[in-house]
Amino acid sequence: MTGLKKNLDLSIEQKRGVINFTNEQISISRQCELLELSRATLYYQSRGMDDYNLMLMRLIDEEYMNKPYYGSRRMTAWLRQKGYNVNRKRVKRLMNLMGICAIYPKPNLSKGCKEHEIYPYLLRKIEVTRANQVWSTDITYIRIRGGFIYLVAVIDWYSRKVLSWEVSISLESDFCIRALEKALAEYGKPEIFNTDQGVQFTCKNFIKILKDNDIKISMDGKGRALDNIFIERLWRSVKYEEVYLKDYVTVKDAVNNLKQYFILYNTDRLHQSLEYHTPDSVYESSIKKQLEERKGA
Repeated sequence: MTGLKKNLDLSIEQKRGVINFTNEQISISRQCELLELSRATLYYQSRGMDDYNLMLMRLIDEEYMNKPYYGSRRMTAWLRQKGYNVNRKRVKRLMNLMGICAIYPKPNLSKGCKEHEIYPYLLRKIEVTRANQVWSTDITYIRIRGGFIYLVAVIDWYSRKVLSWEVSISLESDFCIRALEKALAEYGKPEIFNTDQGVQFTCKNFIKILKDNDIKISMDGKGRALDNIFIERLWRSVKYEEVYLKDYVTVKDAVNNLKQYFILYNTDRLHQSLEYHTPDSVYESSIKKQLEERKGA
């Protein structure tokens, strides 16, 4: 197994084949780490969701993109109007499974883990004027045939550039940590990193990476996804320009297609908010300007 690191360019299925479940010298966790393969992906199987629930989740996902202020009550009413005899308990369970909730201030109904520290939102009065000033991250649900996965991305607020992304079949924090580490390794570090208050981003391991890099931590207010508006817009683009147009069959299929989309998004897709420039060009121009200013100082 000493040659594991040579296999980083393999597909997910090929990496699974490299794993030796009977090796007593190298643990499964260590093998996955060396191959850059999450344990969740290693053990991925169909979630066993029945076709009816998967259909409801697709409908909920698409309606949520149009009306992100719909909670389980209104989503249930909408589904009933469409002819689906569902109760709110089922809709609420499916929305929780998808990791979505209505966007509006609401009572503090979930306390979360007491050990997780919550940080204030730092971006309300800040003007974002350069790349690597503010990064943010979030998770969204991605459907595949017979199941679903979760997608996390890290973006630069100024340029809208997708700096890194990862997928997982569970909402454990591992894939979020990998995305953060990948972005830091390739692009340096931001001054401020913004997240929501999800347990993936408030866990000790995620927070420790930010603190060790002297990055200021900002968190959205509860129920205020619009505090992280740029990544919400990214999810809308990903869903309407990629996911809803295709029928991903497997996790590998989803990963390959998302990879191509994010390349196009960064390098070729013109953004109106960027005066019809691409995220890559805006990011690189800003970094170049900052370097020149430092030299001239």
